[in-house]
Amino acid sequence: MNSIDPVILFFLFGLVAGLLRSELKLPSALYDSLSIFLLLAIGLKGGQGLATQPLGPLLPQLLAVVVLGVVQTLIAFGALRAIFRFDRPNAAATAAHYGSVSVATFAVAAAWLSSRSIDVEPQMAILLAVMEIPAILVGIVLARGVSKDTDWRSLGHEAFLGKGVTLLLGGMAIGWAAGPEGLQPIKIMYFDLFKAVLALFLLEMGLIVSRQVDELKRRGLSLIAFGLAMPLLSACLGLGTGMMLGFSVGGMTMLATLAASASYIAVPAAMRIAVPEANPAVSLAGSLGVTFPFNILAGIPLYHWMATQLTGATP
Repeated sequence: MNSIDPVILFFLFGLVAGLLRSELKLPSALYDSLSIFLLLAIGLKGGQGLATQPLGPLLPQLLAVVVLGVVQTLIAFGALRAIFRFDRPNAAATAAHYGSVSVATFAVAAAWLSSRSIDVEPQMAILLAVMEIPAILVGIVLARGVSKDTDWRSLGHEAFLGKGVTLLLGGMAIGWAAGPEGLQPIKIMYFDLFKAVLALFLLEMGLIVSRQVDELKRRGLSLIAFGLAMPLLSACLGLGTGMMLGFSVGGMTMLATLAASASYIAVPAAMRIAVPEANPAVSLAGSLGVTFPFNILAGIPLYHWMATQLTGATP
């Protein structure tokens, strides 16, 4: 019988502790430090892989994931407006969350695939960074259109130079410039300890998710239904895109996971600037309270199974 991945158990521990109103709480500074570590580690690993391959084939892949992010945002917005009857600002903000990506979900998927010796294309870290941005811009246009009052400077700064994107791109640049040999002195820190740090990060994520229960109760079944249905649809789009790009089973699984995930860092920060009338608790209740737990508990193995079925590979 396969044992449960310990990082998942850390998440469940934090979730149960939060639901029971335990006094357990990680210092906010530690949570920020763990986030920085994970983003840098993901970037370094991706940059190391890119140092060993040509960059030319990346261009069609970058275009494909930009289109994927835009399509996901439009589908989510249409569903939230037509089926779930969200008002325009909240529908646009929530759609932007679901058109973007979750770094934590990516990290869990990377650890899950690595523990099973399933190879993944190294450029996934670049695709992760690129997929943060299109949904933000589309979400703003859906919320208010383009007008002379739009503060494009602040918005562009938040979208392209936010903490997450900066750390990912910076880590990739360092990994690419140093190469596998140059990274050896820091390998034990950023590579070997990655899963241990991820476990501690997910403990805090479990505590955070437990705080979304009240908003889920207020929104009822509609937010739960959307939070489960949208990642499944997005995963299918991600799998199709990965197959079209010729990715391996691991790469298809990772792209499906990215497509199925929902942002809870970059997009909320941008939406606060561009769509202040949207209630951030609504979007976060869906992305953190429903979609994130679903993806890390059941989604990732499901997407891998779907990828093996599509390619005819052995699970």
